[in-house]
Amino acid sequence: MKRKLNIRQIIFAVLSVLCMTVIFIFSADNAEDSSEKSGRIVKAVVKIFVSDFDEMDNEKQEEILGNVSFFVRKAAHFSIFMTLGFCVSGIFGKIKLLSRNTPITLLFCFLYACSDEFHQSFSPGRAPQVRDVLIDTSGALTGIIAFSLIYAIIIHRKRRKSIST
Repeated sequence: MKRKLNIRQIIFAVLSVLCMTVIFIFSADNAEDSSEKSGRIVKAVVKIFVSDFDEMDNEKQEEILGNVSFFVRKAAHFSIFMTLGFCVSGIFGKIKLLSRNTPITLLFCFLYACSDEFHQSFSPGRAPQVRDVLIDTSGALTGIIAFSLIYAIIIHRKRRKSIST
């Protein structure tokens, strides 16, 4: 018996495809464009947290920007794949943290992370990195856990509400 997708699953499928498209587009950037995009974000972050940044000499500014850049870039990997893990989890509907859907969702995100790193190898100045696949997969797992917890809270509240009425 085939099960039809409900509207929530369709929405999560569309969000998953959008998230994958964003990842694909960013991976297509060459090294220079990628560095420029992340550099703007890094500068904004640094200016928020380092009040005297503009008064520092260029050498000190470059050192700070270089240190922060690594973390911002890796946080971007983690967060976009966390979003993907969350959205792909929503396609399955009812999901418990230790259900058969969890490893399927995680495997899907892991394979997409691998394909993303492979895709980057075709962008000038970029190379695939195992570390990024691990960061991406960790982000996806975090998204899966977040979805499972939010889903459990919503179901628990619905059950409590139906019992009290």
